[in-house]
Amino acid sequence: MGLTVNTIMQLPVMKSCEVKAGKDLQEHKTIEWVSVIEIPVENFVRKNEFVLSTGIGCEDNLNLLESFVQDVIQSGASVLGFATGRYIYNIPDRILKKANQNDLIIIDVPWEVRFTDIWQSVMDKITEVKQKERQKVEDARQELINCVLEDKGLEDIAHTLYKHIKIPVAITDSEKRWRALKFFNKNILESYSLEVEESHLQPIPLSDMKFQEHPLYYHMKEYKFYKDRFFQLQILNNHKVQGYIVFQPSDNKELTWFVMNVLEHALTACALYFVKENAIEITEIRLKDNFVLNLAKNKMKVDHQLLTKAHLLGYDLNLPYVCIVGEIRHKDLGSDKHDTLDNPYHSSLRSFNYYIQKEITYAGRLFKRKTMTTFEKGEVILYLQVEDPSYHDLANQFLDTIERRLSQLLSDIDISWGIALQKESTYPFYESYEKAKTALEIGLQHDGPGNRTFYSDTRINRLLMAISQEENIHEIVKDTLKPLLEYDKKRQTDLIFTFKTYNKYKGNVSQTARELNLHRQSLLHRLRKIESLTHLSLIDADDSFLLELSVRLWMLNKIK
Repeated sequence: MGLTVNTIMQLPVMKSCEVKAGKDLQEHKTIEWVSVIEIPVENFVRKNEFVLSTGIGCEDNLNLLESFVQDVIQSGASVLGFATGRYIYNIPDRILKKANQNDLIIIDVPWEVRFTDIWQSVMDKITEVKQKERQKVEDARQELINCVLEDKGLEDIAHTLYKHIKIPVAITDSEKRWRALKFFNKNILESYSLEVEESHLQPIPLSDMKFQEHPLYYHMKEYKFYKDRFFQLQILNNHKVQGYIVFQPSDNKELTWFVMNVLEHALTACALYFVKENAIEITEIRLKDNFVLNLAKNKMKVDHQLLTKAHLLGYDLNLPYVCIVGEIRHKDLGSDKHDTLDNPYHSSLRSFNYYIQKEITYAGRLFKRKTMTTFEKGEVILYLQVEDPSYHDLANQFLDTIERRLSQLLSDIDISWGIALQKESTYPFYESYEKAKTALEIGLQHDGPGNRTFYSDTRINRLLMAISQEENIHEIVKDTLKPLLEYDKKRQTDLIFTFKTYNKYKGNVSQTARELNLHRQSLLHRLRKIESLTHLSLIDADDSFLLELSVRLWMLNKIK
């Protein structure tokens, strides 16, 4: 509250002084400084000042005295003390009436009381009050900082803040979701977090307040919610908004310098808390990333030690999972440009991965499924809780949800997926990852980026991959396709694609011609050219099988 006039009147030096006007204001009017002044006042008096005057020059001119008092009123002074007995013997009723009408306290100071004694006593008291207030601010600062140092939460910070300022207060995160509150209206907080027209929340210009010189004043925002008003302060760290403190004084008079100083220290405490929370979160993300990455890339038995470690990170390895491996590709880049998308050391912390992780977490909550996720070099590794019979449908619905939401945020990337169900084995997570990775590679080679491939649907491709390792097969494919590849390169044609389309429609010339947008005779010419170059007949089952097998193996990009 500060130093009140009532406290000043209790000082020994003021014992013979008498309050002549504004007696009922003594408990409310505060004094911040003392000055001695005569006419003219001009701008030498400031707000909440104790003004002392002898009235010299006004003793025979009531109008001039009234003008002097009017200037003191306009300056915002709290008290005007007249030394009576020399120039002014009795303070005129007209002056007292004017003071009462304008909430100015007037004190009759006997001439024998020296102004220097009053000035000294009042300034000593002001200094004492300010020291007490500074100590109260320091106590509040220490208590708020201790909330962070002693690992207490935002609720404790809000409680401590309210204890010192006695104003309803709430603390939110950067998205304006409330994290702690003390007697703050929850309806206001709900609208505050939405900040839309329907919320009835309106930003308004800051009210005229007496602490405009305080550093926080220019960082405050004021809002109106129906008839209620409240204020907002940003919690900043490295110029980045970490959250907000919102508070709702019943009257602007409650926002004293003491309150503003305590709020300033509360901002520091909250900023430290969010820095600490973010550091813990980043550490937890890295631990989880490394755990899931090791689970996928290394042959690890699911024993008691591994189960315990997983449990500490919030994972349950006893649940059935499907492994989903995704490859992120920028549409303007290739798969060889992973470094532009990701940095393996800061895997979950880069922007692309942040959005993908966020949507995986959202989809996990939506489908009420446990998830384990990690990232490495543009690759997403996801273990999704499933039940065996429905894993195809669930995996598709899960990925549909992720891609639908990501398409609005990351329109310039493609994500390809490989999916494999976890089977009972010695190393279930490693093996399901290897299968999902294989499915992803087959899908990319066969269908290109942006598609999904289930490991269970790749049996023929896996068979071909196994066959392709044989040296004899390598020679056969090379001898079969070399004439076609050389012809395509020389003539800028695509006979291999023509054969693939022809084979897709099981030798139907009309359908193949429509698909390739060719005249029937042009297609027949191409087919004859294929036969003449390979010395194989397309109507012979064995020849057609040899050519199809060779093309499939070549398309898998396993044999050159």
